[in-house]
Amino acid sequence: MSPLTTPLVLDDESAVPPYEQLRAELAARIARGSLVAGTRLPPVRALAQELKLAPGTVARAYRELEQAGLVDTGGRAGTVVSDRGDQAMTLGRQAAQQYAATARALGLTTQVALDLVRAQLATR
Repeated sequence: MSPLTTPLVLDDESAVPPYEQLRAELAARIARGSLVAGTRLPPVRALAQELKLAPGTVARAYRELEQAGLVDTGGRAGTVVSDRGDQAMTLGRQAAQQYAATARALGLTTQVALDLVRAQLATR
């Protein structure tokens, strides 16, 4: 049985790429505690088939979650929610709060502030 008791739903009409929608939803579930440390995520191919996505799309979402410290991948062990995720989410939330306060103090609109973050995340 899949650990994703609530089905994932991606918006085909969204300007947000499917891998990012998937990454964001899984990250949110980890942050809320719906997916706890040690939970094994569905294999890439199985989730891709379920969501009608290319396996590379799911693999990219998993890779980005791993880079953020939210999941660990280990070959046959699959992709597992990391116990490092709690700390990463806490630190990320703190950084986001600081950035939001700075953006407000500078008088940036929400859209401009988000665009700045997206641009920085796109450059690696």
